[in-house]
Amino acid sequence: MASTTTRQIFSGLSRNTFLLAFASLFADISTEMLYPILPVFLTQSLHATGSIVGLVEGFAQAAQNVVQGFSGALSDKLQKRKPIALLGYFMAAIGKPLMGVATVWPAVFGARSLDRLGSGIRSAPRDALIASSVDDKNRGRAFGLEGIGDNAGAFLGPILAAILLYSLHVDMRTIFYVALIPGLLAFFMVLLVTERPAAVAAKSKIDASIWQFPKRYWTYLLVTALFNLGNSSNSFLILRTQDFGVSLETTILIYAGFNLIAALISYPAGALSDRLGRKNILLASFIIFGVAYLGFALATGILMIAGLFVFYGLYEGVFRSVGKAFASDFVPEHLRAGGIGWFSTTVGLLQLIASLVAGLLWDKVAHAAVFYYGFGSAVLGSLALFLLVPAQIRAAKRAE
Repeated sequence: MASTTTRQIFSGLSRNTFLLAFASLFADISTEMLYPILPVFLTQSLHATGSIVGLVEGFAQAAQNVVQGFSGALSDKLQKRKPIALLGYFMAAIGKPLMGVATVWPAVFGARSLDRLGSGIRSAPRDALIASSVDDKNRGRAFGLEGIGDNAGAFLGPILAAILLYSLHVDMRTIFYVALIPGLLAFFMVLLVTERPAAVAAKSKIDASIWQFPKRYWTYLLVTALFNLGNSSNSFLILRTQDFGVSLETTILIYAGFNLIAALISYPAGALSDRLGRKNILLASFIIFGVAYLGFALATGILMIAGLFVFYGLYEGVFRSVGKAFASDFVPEHLRAGGIGWFSTTVGLLQLIASLVAGLLWDKVAHAAVFYYGFGSAVLGSLALFLLVPAQIRAAKRAE
């Protein structure tokens, strides 16, 4: 009975979707081992300021997302997803130990940028592989499964870091070296993926395919931009936790719990979006984000912070799976990598602005101001999504 239920839950998914979910699992273990300790490493070991943390994380996140548009367009032009994804996974893996050898923050800036560039290069081709590995009616599930892998890795990575730091008493810098191992495992998962040729050959040039996207897609990008204008790096959530005197060990565990919630909600959210429409589920995630950020601004103690991280995890899991699936709905298959890539580029550019603004607010105004600013952008984005974006469509079925 249990096996039958499991088959029903994961029906419509393919071998590729599971391999790519495992790739995301290992890649995020590698990344998230470092994420909660990186702002502490910068501020305490390398004596960087909050503005520097915003610059490093904002630029790295922007680099990751901006390059997705170009790697997606290149993938569409060549109609080759797997080789580009493999290059990205390898670059991201080798960026981790380079951060560990840094003695000044600019060196961390360079290594972190290499890591995130690799992540950006791989993401759009990988997402196009996911979208093409299932039929339209199961696309939300496919992205939800990848979201499980991604967020489960984001849960396990901090736990592993905490074990290494506090049970095995490993030096903080050594964590950056150990992170290379799951990064390479992710690379090998993608090696096992079988790429299916696209049904339609792309006729557009690498720098021109963007103009072939429909008007509704551009409206969706505008809404995404408005929302992410205040969606700064999660490093500020970690620094906010440190405001209340929470130990690094407890901070890591709270952050791991946040990612566990994101992992648990990701697949159900994707499946619900297949049934109820992407717009409704995505709007719920925008509202959750706004409430969470308002809570971080008003927080008075560690228990409230821990609860807010759990709540924020709901947003993270929903937005990752449903946001990309919705973007893919608006574009035909042969332009899908570019469509998802430019969506992520929009997210990255605006998150860079948000992180730079957040760094200035953190240093010059007040720590809570970062989160009031994010709350305002969430309200603006929610209204724009509700008023401007149509219900779910199936662009892949639309005639060219």
